[in-house]
Amino acid sequence: MDVTINGARLNIEVLGADNKDAPVMIVHHGAPGLGSSAEPRASFGPFSDEYRVVIFDARGSGASEDREPFTHEQWAADVEAIREWIGAEKIIMAGGSYGGFISMEYAIRYPDRVLAMVLRDTSADNAHRELSRANALASPRIEVDMELFERMMSGKTRDNADLKAGWAHILPLYDHDLDMNKVQSRIENTPYHYATHNYAFAVNQQNYDLKDKLPGITAPTLITVGRYDWITPVSASETIHRLIPNSELVIFEKSGHSPQIEEAPKFQATVRDFLRRALKRG
Repeated sequence: MDVTINGARLNIEVLGADNKDAPVMIVHHGAPGLGSSAEPRASFGPFSDEYRVVIFDARGSGASEDREPFTHEQWAADVEAIREWIGAEKIIMAGGSYGGFISMEYAIRYPDRVLAMVLRDTSADNAHRELSRANALASPRIEVDMELFERMMSGKTRDNADLKAGWAHILPLYDHDLDMNKVQSRIENTPYHYATHNYAFAVNQQNYDLKDKLPGITAPTLITVGRYDWITPVSASETIHRLIPNSELVIFEKSGHSPQIEEAPKFQATVRDFLRRALKRG
């Protein structure tokens, strides 16, 4: 459904909506300008038997409106407005990859609103970018086109077609087990918003660093990561785990950037166990 949130038309869906007494989980997708609610629907939809799961296309992504600003502050404020819209006093905040950036931003800016947090394959600063570049160059899966790669990773794509070309170039790096049919399907089914992507990578990430604020997060936090994640490697999750008190880290040994898909049964069992313990403590 379309809902106006902070002046922007956002595409929002509530899974498990009939369970009015269930805790609310808001899930933020990754890859601004490339991501959409499709990934949270597949990854967190199964939890709608126990929770009301709110998934949405962030402003500038998916089917939502391309209304600036595309800042972390605005995206976190949009989550807060969605919380108010759904009528929950507190929420479970979840997000993977860039959605993890916004999840942590939300927990820092609105600490009294977070029951628990679930992070997946993410980072608390931009220090992983050099390692990501090295991982791409070392991979036998692609022969890196440095000009295209640098445009993609520095937020200098020229238009949606160029963003699509960049996405197609790096997408084979993401999964532990490469399936080019799945890669091609993702390329063709991705909604492209190059201006959002460019702002996120050229502006937001330049000074992105939450490390000094992470010790102030009080919500129980689960951190998950694939052992073979090329873009937000295990070391990035280990840093988050070291800095957030009361956090747990689970490494998925047969996954790349998407353990919620590549090891779905284990991921779901891990999250369910964590949330049941976390909410009981709360």
